[in-house]
Amino acid sequence: MKTTNTLLAMAILASSSAVFAAETMTFEALDVDGNGSISKEEATAEASVLTKFDELDVDGNGELSQEEFAHAE
Repeated sequence: MKTTNTLLAMAILASSSAVFAAETMTFEALDVDGNGSISKEEATAEASVLTKFDELDVDGNGELSQEEFAHAE
């Protein structure tokens, strides 16, 4: 029983860490192709950025620059 509780606690901790990591993704982590901007497709990896994408894309070019991304944080 003690082993089961320990394993359950470890699983919960691991899943909560994954959620925290997803909510704090950096510009570099989202810029998968390394071209210096985040496309809408790349933004799908971070829900909080994706939901604000059109608002953050001030110049309307369909990509987020580092400057535009900084306003998401």
